[in-house]
Amino acid sequence: MSAHPQEWSGIGPALEPVRTAPRRRGWSALGMGWILPAVVLAVWEGAVRAGWVRPHLLPAPTEIVQTLIAFGGQGLASHVLASSARVAAGFAIGTVLAIAIGALVGLSRRAEGLLDPTFQALRAIPSLAWVPLLLLWLGIDEASKIALIAIGAFFPVYMGVASGFRDVDRKLVEAARMHRLGSVAMVRRVLLPAALPAVLTGLRNGLSLAWMFMVAAELIAATRGLGYLLTDGREMGRADIVLAAIVLLALLGKITDTGMAWLERRWLSWRDTYDTAARD
Repeated sequence: MSAHPQEWSGIGPALEPVRTAPRRRGWSALGMGWILPAVVLAVWEGAVRAGWVRPHLLPAPTEIVQTLIAFGGQGLASHVLASSARVAAGFAIGTVLAIAIGALVGLSRRAEGLLDPTFQALRAIPSLAWVPLLLLWLGIDEASKIALIAIGAFFPVYMGVASGFRDVDRKLVEAARMHRLGSVAMVRRVLLPAALPAVLTGLRNGLSLAWMFMVAAELIAATRGLGYLLTDGREMGRADIVLAAIVLLALLGKITDTGMAWLERRWLSWRDTYDTAARD
């Protein structure tokens, strides 16, 4: 991955990027993120035990943990793996399509005029509106669920890629042309690195929406997965199962977003921004 749009050969020393050493967040900063959840859990547990809240409507956190343990490792893993596999497949398909079409729209004014109005209209369609059509076309098996997740992931990534390429600094492009870079070299060494911040933001948003669309897909027709647990808990009147599924969704979403954030910091470490300065 190219490090900086100004790093092509032939550019003078004045345009050489100023690299900064990798920075790590201190343990104190990471620990601060646990303060609010710990306080909420403590107040929640105390409120249930004091009888301020009905346990069958809002079970205590310790009861939710017991529910997760009662599922057993194998049973819980089957639901987590089913949902994760659907998200991975749908996100991959949606991302590949979004990067290809977004790059085309971002780099070509003719393609933008032809394609962008249609995709902007499709982006406004609510996720559940796609469900009847997908069920008619693809049935109730995995294909319809993965297609719905891919639709959810597609639009944020498409927006990030298209806007990222479209908003590349004109001076960078002109400087690259002065150094007679070819089209492929222009994209690889100038346009792509310059668009990378917007692309990565689109990928993070797309991954978050993929998890949301996964729940919508599994709420309709599924026999495994976290969306299925939500439906099962509601039908049995088990708030502990519903909350256990929500906790797992939050954990999985946080883990995947943390991974994307790590990639973002690593690939954009050349940037000298307020955020990188604040981490010093």
